[in-house]
Amino acid sequence: MNLQLYAMPGNEERAQALARALHGRCEVELAGCVLHRFPDGETLVRVQAPRRDAQAVLLCSLDDADSRTVPLLMAADTLRELGAARVGLVAPYLAYMRQDRRFAPGQAVSARLYAQLLSAHFDWLLTVDPHLHRIRNLADVYSTRCVVLHAAPRLADWIRTHVERPLIIGPDGESAQWAADVAERAAAPVVVVDKRRDGDRDVHATIPDLQPYRDRQPVLLDDIISTGRTLVASLEHLRAAGQPAAACVVVHGLFAGDALTALRAAGATRIACADTTEAVAGVERIALDSDLADALLALAAEDGGRR
Repeated sequence: MNLQLYAMPGNEERAQALARALHGRCEVELAGCVLHRFPDGETLVRVQAPRRDAQAVLLCSLDDADSRTVPLLMAADTLRELGAARVGLVAPYLAYMRQDRRFAPGQAVSARLYAQLLSAHFDWLLTVDPHLHRIRNLADVYSTRCVVLHAAPRLADWIRTHVERPLIIGPDGESAQWAADVAERAAAPVVVVDKRRDGDRDVHATIPDLQPYRDRQPVLLDDIISTGRTLVASLEHLRAAGQPAAACVVVHGLFAGDALTALRAAGATRIACADTTEAVAGVERIALDSDLADALLALAAEDGGRR
C-alpha cells in the first residue's frame, strides 16, 4: 500500500509523527501542500501532483475551522483534478459538532451542514472522539465513510503513569459512560459532576461528596476545553470543599481566549491533552500517532479495495 500524506499548514509535525509510525508498514511519502494568502484575504492552494499508485490523504485538524475549511476543500478537489483516485481526510479534531439541532427559529444546524460539505469532497474521514450530543454517531450526518478513534486508552495510560491514586471526575451525566471507561482503564474510582450551563462562559458545577476519596488525587476529565469554564467551575468547587488541587485531562485542547490562564488561576496542577490540535505552551501532550497510524492503515486498505 502506498500513501501520500499532505499536511495542511499547522499539521506538519503531526504528518511527520504519523509517517514515522507508518514506517516499515507501508510506503509513505510526505507530499507538498502550500498556501499563499493574497492581500485581499483570498487563498491560493498548491499541491504536489498525486501519484496514481498512491492514496492521497490530507491531514488537517479542524480547530479554527472557518479559516481552515476553504483551503482544505480546495486542496482535496485539486488532488482529484490532478488524478487522485481517492482522497481521504485525517482530522483529529472535527469542528461544528455543537449545533446539532435548531435551538431557536432561523438557526443553522451547522453539524449537518458541515457534514454535507466535507462528505461531498472526501471519500473517507478519520477523526478522534467527535463532540457528539444528540447525534448518535457520525454516520447519522456524514454520508462519506467515517472512522472514529477513541482516545480513552491513551488518556488512561497518562493518568496511570503521572497521577498517584487518581480519582476520575467526569464532566457531566452525558459523559458518565466514557468517564467510567477511562477510570476502569486507569484502575481508579469515578464520580460525575452535576453541570448546568447558562451561557458560553456561565457554567455551574456541583461535585458529589468526595470524603470517601479524600486520600485520592482528583483528575478532572473532559472531551474538550474550549473556554475552559466547565473545568474552572469544577476546580473552584473542589477548592471550596477543601479538596486537593486537581489535574485536568482532556481529548481536545482548543483553549479559546483566556481559558488556560483561567484554569491555572482556578488551581489546575497539570493540564494534559491528546495531540489532536496544535501544541500549547505549558500543556502536556498525549500522543495518538501510533493509534492514528493503525486506524489509517486499516481504513486505507479497505478503501483501496473499493477503487
